Amino acid sequence: MKKLLLLSALLLACVSGIAMATDQADIAQYTSCQYCGMDRQKFAHSRMLIEYVDNSSVGLCSLHCAALDLANQLDKMPAAIKVGNYNTKELINAEAATWVLGGKVKGVMTGRAKWAFASKDEAMKFVAENGGEVVDFEAAISAAYQDMYQDTRMIRQKRQEMKKMKM
Repeated sequence: MKKLLLLSALLLACVSGIAMATDQADIAQYTSCQYCGMDRQKFAHSRMLIEYVDNSSVGLCSLHCAALDLANQLDKMPAAIKVGNYNTKELINAEAATWVLGGKVKGVMTGRAKWAFASKDEAMKFVAENGGEVVDFEAAISAAYQDMYQDTRMIRQKRQEMKKMKM
């Protein structure tokens, strides 16, 4: 009986390890964001992976940078757009996710946060604790484009300040 329990525990650990490795395989392939250079492991809760129909893909840190890529790749059709679930950090279908705009949790590469959740219940719980508005992917990506000027201006200012501090 002890051997069976031990074998079961080992099997569960192996399966969990494989699942965890698979969930994070995109981070190993794309360690930093192509546009801003941010560490995708550190921002696994907001990271994105866009897979195009031509079998190319790109790993990004946030919806802000994903919006940049989608705008820059007009001739490429996305086959899949994936995002890190805010709670679990595992990649989920961005277009099917429930998104939260705003709230008191600071966003990634944006003044107005945009977080993805696998379920509406998760999103509603987040909103109850942190504020924000529950929306779908179309509203979230639209907000990313609406915020683009202010966000890029904010990023430039922060980078200038960091350069001054280094000097």
